Amino acid sequence: MNEVLAATMEQNLNDQTRRELEQELHTEIIPGTEIMTDVSTHHFVKSSQGDHSVLVPQPSNDEHDPLNWAQFWKLCTVFCAMLCALVQGIGPIALAPMFPYYMKEFHASQAEVVELTGITILVLGFSNFIWVPIQSCFGRRSVMIISTLICLASSIWKAKATSYSSFLGGCVLNGIGAGPSESTPPTIIADVIFLHDRGKYETLYFATYFGALQLGPILSGKMAEYTGLPSFWWLNAGLQGFAVLCFIFLFPETKYKRGLVDGNTTAKPPTPGDKHSKFEQLEIKSGSSDLEEEGTSQVQQVDHLWLAQGKPSKSQWKLFQSYEGNLLLELWLPLKVYFFPIVQFAALVVAWSCSSSLTLNLTQSQVFHAPPYNFGASKIGFFNFAIFAGVLIGLFTAGPLSDLCAKWLTKRNHGIREPEMRLPAMIPYVIIMIIGNIVVALAYQHSWDWKIAVIIGYTCAGIQLAGLPAIVSTYAVDSYKPVAGPLFVAITITKNVWGYGYSKYLTKWTMSSGYIAPIMTNMALITLWCLCGLIFWYRGKSFRKWTRDSKVHTM
Repeated sequence: MNEVLAATMEQNLNDQTRRELEQELHTEIIPGTEIMTDVSTHHFVKSSQGDHSVLVPQPSNDEHDPLNWAQFWKLCTVFCAMLCALVQGIGPIALAPMFPYYMKEFHASQAEVVELTGITILVLGFSNFIWVPIQSCFGRRSVMIISTLICLASSIWKAKATSYSSFLGGCVLNGIGAGPSESTPPTIIADVIFLHDRGKYETLYFATYFGALQLGPILSGKMAEYTGLPSFWWLNAGLQGFAVLCFIFLFPETKYKRGLVDGNTTAKPPTPGDKHSKFEQLEIKSGSSDLEEEGTSQVQQVDHLWLAQGKPSKSQWKLFQSYEGNLLLELWLPLKVYFFPIVQFAALVVAWSCSSSLTLNLTQSQVFHAPPYNFGASKIGFFNFAIFAGVLIGLFTAGPLSDLCAKWLTKRNHGIREPEMRLPAMIPYVIIMIIGNIVVALAYQHSWDWKIAVIIGYTCAGIQLAGLPAIVSTYAVDSYKPVAGPLFVAITITKNVWGYGYSKYLTKWTMSSGYIAPIMTNMALITLWCLCGLIFWYRGKSFRKWTRDSKVHTM
C-alpha cells in the first residue's frame, strides 16, 4: 500500500519508512537530513507557492497548528517576536555614549561604568537558564509578557537611580528581564516558519536584535546631551509598555506538540476548481498493479485542509499553557546540547562575532571623546548608524544567500538537504569581518580620519554581525530543531560570558598596549572559529551521527 508521509527528520519517521527511503536514495538519513522531493511512492506535503518544495516540518491537519496559521497570524507572531528583540535589546548596551556623563554623575572611573554594561550582559545570558525552561513547559506567550514587564520595571529604576549602586541594581534587573530577547524569538521562528524560509527569518531576527543594540547608543547619546540622562530610560519604559500590549492582543501561543499524521490518507479525485484552491494539495500515485503493468500511473490529490488557512484557538490566548515536559530536565538541557560539536561551533562563532561589535561599543567614547577628535556624546552615538547600516546590508543578503546556497546544493544533491549546505554562505562575511577589524584597529591606533574608521570599519562590523551569527545559528537549529530554545541558551551564555570578560579587561588592555593588539587578537579568534566551518562542511554529518540516538530529537 502506498504511504502519504507527513513526517520528516524534524519529526519522527518510523524505522520502516526510513529504511525504505535510505534504500531508494542510497544515503543515510539522520536528524537534520531532509528529503525535499518525492521519492518513489513516498509523497510529501509541498508548498503551494514558488517551486512547490517539500514543507519541513510537515504540518498537521489541525486548524490551530501554528504552521497552518493564515498569513495574518504568522505576520502578527513574527512582528511580536521582532518587537521583543527590539524593546528588550535597545537598553542593555546603550550606555556607551553616556559613559562620560555617568562617570561625572556617580564619580566613577571609566572601568566602573564600563562594568555596568558587562554585568548586564553577564546576567542576561544566565537568565535564560530560567526563561527557556519556562517557555518550554508553559509556553512562549507568558515569557514574552512577564520578561518585558521586568524590563519596564528596570527602565523606571534606572531613570530614577541616584547612585552607582542603585543604577547597578537596575542593570541587573534589566539583564534578568532581557534574557528572552536572545532565546525566545528564534524559538518562535522555528515554531511557525518552514525550513525553506527559516534562514531569512533568522537573519531578520539577528538584524532586528543587533540593530536594536546599535539603535540604543544612537538615541542615548543624543538624549543624554539634550534632554538629560533619565530621558532615554523613560523612552525605554514607554516602548516596553507598548510591547506588552502588543503581546497580549497580537501574540498567540506558538508552542505546539505535533504528532505524526496518519500515512493512510484517503485520496479523492481532483475537481475542476482544485487547481485554484488555496488549500495545499498532495499528489499520490495509485498503487494499482494493473496500472503498473500498463506502465502508467494515476495521480490523485488530497486537500491539506488548513495550510495557510488556520487560526489560533482560544486556549492559545491563555497567559500560561498547561504544564508539559520536565522542568528539571529543561534546566540542564542547555549544558547537554552545548557539548554537541555543532552547537559548540555555532556558540563560538556567534560569541566572537558579537564581540567584534562589542569592541566598538566599549571603545567609541574612549577614542572619540579624547583628543584629537573631542566629539560630544550625540556625535559619538550617531557613529552607530554605520553599524546599523551594515546590519541592514547583512539582513538583505545573509538570509537569502544562506537559503539560496542550501537550495542550490539540495538540487545538486538530488533533493536531499543537509544542514551543512548553509555553511558556504559564511565566506563573504568572514572576509568583510577581517577587513573591518583591520581598518578599525589601525584607524584607532594612528588617529586616522574618523570617516575611515566609521564608514568602512563600523559598516563592515555591522555586515558581519548580521551575517555570521545568523548563518551558524540557523545551521545549529536545522540540526537540532526540537531543542532550539536550550540551543540558544548555550549560544547566549557563551557569548555573554566572553563579552563580560572581554569588557572587564578591554579598557585596561587598550590603555597599556594600544588598540591593535586586542582588536587583532579578537579578529584572529573569530577567523579561527569560522575556519572550523571547513571541518563541519566535510564532517558535519558524522558529528550528527554521534548524537542521532539522543533523546533531544524526540522532545
